[in-house]
Amino acid sequence: MLTLDSRRLENTSIPIGSGWLLGSCMEARGKQELWMHQKPEVLSALREQAIVQSAESSNRIEGVTVAADRLRPLVLGGAAPRDRPEEELSGYRRALDWIFGLNGDVSITPEVLQRLHALAQGGHSGDAGAWKQRDNEIIEILPSGDRRIRFVPAAARNTPSMVSDLCRNYREIREMEHLPPLLAIATFVFDFLCIHPFRDGNGRVSRLATTLLLRQHRFEVVRYVSLERLVEERKDEYYSVLRDCSQGWHEGNNAIVPWWHYFLSMVRSGYREFEQKVAAAENGPVKTELVRRIVLDQAGQFTLADVVAQASSVSPQMIKKVMSDLKREGRIRLTGSGRGALWTLADPD
Repeated sequence: MLTLDSRRLENTSIPIGSGWLLGSCMEARGKQELWMHQKPEVLSALREQAIVQSAESSNRIEGVTVAADRLRPLVLGGAAPRDRPEEELSGYRRALDWIFGLNGDVSITPEVLQRLHALAQGGHSGDAGAWKQRDNEIIEILPSGDRRIRFVPAAARNTPSMVSDLCRNYREIREMEHLPPLLAIATFVFDFLCIHPFRDGNGRVSRLATTLLLRQHRFEVVRYVSLERLVEERKDEYYSVLRDCSQGWHEGNNAIVPWWHYFLSMVRSGYREFEQKVAAAENGPVKTELVRRIVLDQAGQFTLADVVAQASSVSPQMIKKVMSDLKREGRIRLTGSGRGALWTLADPD
């Protein structure tokens, strides 16, 4: 039974901790215009970095990975995918482009969710954009390697009607202002995950829907900080809260407040990171600090060209100087020379 039902939610109290997080997120949204009017080169680099991290993290959460040297060419350079994982990574980027390219408000509908799924799947799988045809189960792999059923989602035969009800309930709750927007978005995403309407790719679509709905309510942090990366960094907590709150969902007696608290904490963390990065760039030599942050945020091996692509407003000469300084400081290491030179972050002491 859907949690996003005004009859169920009207009797749900918001604890003090969650209320404080909600207020903090709303305050940050009020300040974001100030941050967004800072140095344009900072915002440009943050946008590129967020897109790369979002595409990588959202797919990696689902076990889809690509070689480190292929990540940025696929996401930023428009390189042609070579295999299925690369198609899905490129597809996620196209889905983000579609979301950020929307002009005006777009109602959340089953068709919108199907479009996000088709894009995120790379558009090539046979059931891209199609509801699941068979019942599915969410399997948890234990530390021992054993597998157990963590949750049984909605039946395939009920999926189209439940998704339709979910979208309609969300629109009605927002129009009637029965629930603060962030809590309505969080509950929508939670119910979507419990329905699990697609054979595969449900997690990715849930994160894309999160970005879409947050943007509709002017939470522009999703442009500059990858919430997908924040979810991946706290993946164990994500699965734990989702598991606990899904207990009793079919009967309509599940808890939702812990999920609210988790969701709000992720949005607040995103805004805090956004503010810190803008402030750091303002308080020092902007371009130097920008390059340092881009380099130190890299994962795995990377090249000079990778950094140049992410710091397009900075000259290659300045980037080389900053990377040379970081190497001298012992923050990064160089392997090889010339075009084949690879950089990695140095292990912390």
